[in-house]
Amino acid sequence: MPTVVSVFGVEPIRIGGTETFARELSVQLGQKGWKSVLCFESEPPEDVASFLSLPNVTPEVLKNSTDFNWTATKQLARILRRYRADILHLHFTGFVGAFPWLARVLSVKKVFFTDHSSRQENYVPARAPFWKRSLVQLINHPITKVICVSKYGCHCATTLELLPGNRYELVYNGVDLSRVKVDSGRGAAFRKRFNVPDDRKIIVQVSWVIPEKGIADLLEVARLVTSKRTNTQFVIVGDGPFRQQFTNQANEMGLGDNVTWTGLMKDPFGEGVFDAADVVCQLSRWEEVFGWMIAEAMAFGKPVVATRVGGIPELVDEGKTGFLVDRADAQAAAEKVLKLLDDEVLRKALGCAGRRKTETRFDLQTNVGELLRVYGI
Repeated sequence: MPTVVSVFGVEPIRIGGTETFARELSVQLGQKGWKSVLCFESEPPEDVASFLSLPNVTPEVLKNSTDFNWTATKQLARILRRYRADILHLHFTGFVGAFPWLARVLSVKKVFFTDHSSRQENYVPARAPFWKRSLVQLINHPITKVICVSKYGCHCATTLELLPGNRYELVYNGVDLSRVKVDSGRGAAFRKRFNVPDDRKIIVQVSWVIPEKGIADLLEVARLVTSKRTNTQFVIVGDGPFRQQFTNQANEMGLGDNVTWTGLMKDPFGEGVFDAADVVCQLSRWEEVFGWMIAEAMAFGKPVVATRVGGIPELVDEGKTGFLVDRADAQAAAEKVLKLLDDEVLRKALGCAGRRKTETRFDLQTNVGELLRVYGI
């Protein structure tokens, strides 16, 4: 059976965008008579393992795949030999490494790399120095195609000129719309679980709890909004090394009763995060290459307030599916949140438009089908 080996340099700790992509890829490969080998940094927990389990799927653990690591290289060599891989696809592994040449030596027919990397705040794409272009072109010569998940990502990558322009392909990330079923009961259960009063409107941000995701800006938005509407609850879904610092900051700002920290949620869809939300924010400061959580919110018909950075404007159409504000402009973001909270008709209109856009551009099934076309399957 022909085989695709997918290497994901992340731990599969939740049913999120990466895991739903891996499952849909495996489903469509199975329909074509192909085997799917899914390599993660660690063993998935039982619920994630069950989600990924399909007749044509074999899970593998490939540790330290994000580093230029000799042990990981030897381990991947064993995997490629064991399954006689026809295609190797690298995700979250770093652009420059030994894996592409390893695949070439072991007669893997095609090698793909997906660029999932967000860029630093105020990043300006520029052509790389000659020495760097020459070195990277040699190291990455075996790569068949680089998959870009947004036009912004394509622009950043091609501007560097580390590979010829025809080696880049745009395939947007997507949302598994078959899992998007609005359920008010789930939303009510979410409120009860986190003690959110029934009369409060909920503003959600799903992200790592790190400065780059604009958490400090979101807390300032919460201060401005709750000063005018006390019946609002800001819910931050996620975890990270700065969670305690930002929790302390929220308390110092007098927001303790109006901000909820859920921690990491294994399955935001199934646990009612988007069912409960009235407005979804994504106030990132760095240049997001895509914005998976934005697409997921739009799939649930929720209006979005987000920063005008990176690839986010490719998802949020200003005034049509949500609102865009400049990075770190908490005042503007608060005004847009208040506008949405005060106008239910507007919330529904923007939410419906977002759902339609997700169906036409960010449908996971369609976009994975496009990826298989790029594979040549």
